[in-house]
Amino acid sequence: MVLDDASAEFHDFFERHYAELARFAHLLTGESDGADDLAADALIALWQRWDRLRQSEYPLAYARGVVANLARSRIRSAVRERRRIALFWSRGAESLDGPDVAAVVDVRTALARLPFRKRTCVVLRHAFDLSEKDTALALGISVGTVKSQTSKGMAELERMLGTTGAAGELLAGRRNR
Repeated sequence: MVLDDASAEFHDFFERHYAELARFAHLLTGESDGADDLAADALIALWQRWDRLRQSEYPLAYARGVVANLARSRIRSAVRERRRIALFWSRGAESLDGPDVAAVVDVRTALARLPFRKRTCVVLRHAFDLSEKDTALALGISVGTVKSQTSKGMAELERMLGTTGAAGELLAGRRNR
């Protein structure tokens, strides 16, 4: 099979960034199964616009923005669905999947409580080690907003977790796992 230049470039982009986009989606939604789907959906959206995006300076920033928007939609849908189910069934105790240590579970729970924009800024800045500028590009917001939302998000995490600096260390440590 012979690929044209655009197809070859997109294939290379996919190979380099799919895992990162899936990890980003997982950190935003807390769903490991759905994260792969979100990353794939984002890459489909990119492919549909690849002729324009391949010429842009920051196609990865655009991809991160698409993942963030898709994650936001998925979270909103899940919340609506839970509310509908709660009308008919009593909610049982939630179980945690996997062999996560208590501190990581606590950070994930605290992250889920943050408003979406703060959570997204904190995840991109600390778990993905993006600069303020790259985070702003990915989310389509100003650098000042990134600074403000990250600072407020980290303060809220530390308040929820009762520790100083632990949230950032745990988020950064997740990169190596």
